Parts: sequence; structure tokens; C-alpha cells
Amino acid sequence: MQGPDITPRRNKRHHKFYFPVFAIRATALVALFLQPFAAQAGWKAAQLQPGAGQFARAQSQQPSSQPPQSQPAQPPSVPQEDPQSKPGAGSPPSNSPNQQQVPEENGTYVIRKDVDEVLLHATVVDDKQRIVTDLDKNAFTIFEDGKPQAIVSFRHEDIPVAMGIVIDNSGSMREKRAKVNQAALNLVRSSNPQDEVFVVNFNDEYYLDQDFTNDLLKLKEALEKIDAKGGTALYEALVASAGHLKRNARLERKVLFVVTDGEDNASQETLEQAVKQLQEENGPSVYAIGILGDEEHPKRAKRALEIITQRTGGLAFFPKTLDEVDEISHQVAHDIRNQYTIGYRPTNPRSSGGFRQIKVEAKVKGHSKLVVRTKSGYYAGTQRAATSR
Repeated sequence: MQGPDITPRRNKRHHKFYFPVFAIRATALVALFLQPFAAQAGWKAAQLQPGAGQFARAQSQQPSSQPPQSQPAQPPSVPQEDPQSKPGAGSPPSNSPNQQQVPEENGTYVIRKDVDEVLLHATVVDDKQRIVTDLDKNAFTIFEDGKPQAIVSFRHEDIPVAMGIVIDNSGSMREKRAKVNQAALNLVRSSNPQDEVFVVNFNDEYYLDQDFTNDLLKLKEALEKIDAKGGTALYEALVASAGHLKRNARLERKVLFVVTDGEDNASQETLEQAVKQLQEENGPSVYAIGILGDEEHPKRAKRALEIITQRTGGLAFFPKTLDEVDEISHQVAHDIRNQYTIGYRPTNPRSSGGFRQIKVEAKVKGHSKLVVRTKSGYYAGTQRAATSR
């Protein structure tokens, strides 16, 4: 199933564009003229419209003899039915490959496809919520639909991730952005140096202000593009960012780190619709910081962030003061860098489709109770996953 188009709807708030329509048309003509040069230079397909600051339509990153061309924007598709009511609906062919991350000769991690293997990225904590990092393969047991599964691959390495930093740029964030930006940069500093990171600023629109990079200066410049005004289209920004990860990330592990201070009040998608799209195959884990001290409906905003993070395998944090945000960013980096990657081939063929429940247990001497946080299920072939804690 194709992910949602990450281009903002063209029929929505034209006045948000920085340049008038004729400037965009002129840009298209220049782009057409430069296509041969772009092909030689190996330009990426996912480029921004100059001046618009908005997501461009994502294209394949596979090299081609023909340069990519911009396509008209389309609104994100929203599932209309609960897939659990139709077990086989929407499943791709049985040979739909899963993806693993392995190092190339130069040490860079890239995606490798391995048919039929289900990969789980799992964080283990003890009864005091401390991350446990010294377990081996024999400590884990995986159940799919209640049946034990044989583990075929196991890694506990600091594997780099593709990460989107998604920051609320609405009017209420104006006085908070300096500390939030610093925390976001410290998250990158504390993460794997080979991580690939992009920055999205959002209010009632969402803007890709820096595509994938590990250059701290570029990320800093993107975070400083503050235009704090308007509402909060949190759900649309997350869905668009997840789609950008799905289509353009070179790395298998995917994460979204979002900071917001309020409830979504500008998205066309509902919370339920957004979560379903975030749960697409190989979707990201979402880590969220909710700065909700002055929020009009803090309980509702908190619950929304909890649902998004729990069902995607991440965590939600709700600091009492702005000064806590930086410390939380270090906790997120620590969580991401200390996950186990566990693979198994399901005894029930993927070709049979349907939703499969997953439960992972970890037991080892010296720990009275261990909790494994990972996705709690997937749709065969699409891995529409919820998570358990």
C-alpha cells in the first residue's frame, strides 16, 4: 500500500505560500531546463520548491537515466475501513520483502531485503524503568498469535536510524523554541553519528526545512526558521513526515521525534486516521514531548500523544517545566541506541494475510520482571503495527 503524498494540498490556504503562483511556474520552467544537469549531478528527487519551504512530492531514490519530474500534489489517502474487520484486505503479494539494515564495505548501513522475516526493534526495561542492555538471544521468546516463533536473527548494536525532527511552530511556541531547538540538537549530538536526520517545522501547515543530513550546522539553521503563528496541524505533520521516511530513507530503522505544546486543532485527519497511517509497513517509532502546562485541554492532548507513541513503539514525555526538555532528549537518544533487533520467520505464511498479534517476553536470572516494548502486532505483508508496553 502506497504511503500518503507528503505534498500539502494545493487547494488549502494558498496565502501560506511565500511566492505567488507565477513564481512557482517560473521555477518549474527553470527546473525543466536544468534536468540534464540534475541527472549528471545525481540530485535527489525529493527537493523543495524554492521559497515555498514545503514538502515536495517524494520520488524513488533509485538512480535513473531520466531525471525525476515534479508531480501534482494529491491529498493523503485515509483508510475508510478498519483492516481488522477484513483480515486479508490491502496485503501485498506473498513475496513482499522485509528489510534489514546491514553495513556496506565503507561502514555505512543500508537497507537489505530479506523475504518473510519479521523484524522487531525492542527496548527492555526492568521494574524500575531502567533500560536493560545485557540480554542475549536466549532471554527472548516471541509469540505470534499465541504460537512460539523461532528467532532467526538477533542483534544488539547501535544501528543508525533515519529520524525526522518534527517541531511545533504555532503561535504558542514562540517563547519555547530556543530551548526546544537546543534540546533537538542535543538529541542529534547524543545519537549515532551516522544517523540521517531531517527537520520539519509545522503550524497549520508543515515545512521540510532540511532534508536528510547529519550536518549539525544545517540542522541548526533549519530549526531556527521560526515563524511562530497559526494553529497546530500535528497529525498532518506526522503523517507527512512518516511518508517522507518511507519513500526516501536509506536506513531501515525509522524514528520521529516530535515536540508540541498543544492539541491538534488544524488537521483534516482525525487521531485514529493518523495513527493508522503511521502504522504502515516499516513505519517509524514516534517519541513525543508534550509541553502542556498552558494547554486548554491538557488531558485530551496528553492522551493523543500517548496513543500515537504507544502504538508505534515509542514513548511520550510530559515535562513540568521547559528546562526538563533537554534532559528528555538525551533519554530518547539513549532509548534509541540501546534497542534489540530481533528477527523471526512466522510459521503462518505471510501470503495468508491477516492481522497477527505479537508478544515478546524476556526472562533472565537477576531480574524479577522485565518488560519488552515493541509493536504488538502487524498485518501480514504490510506490518500495520500497534505496540505494547
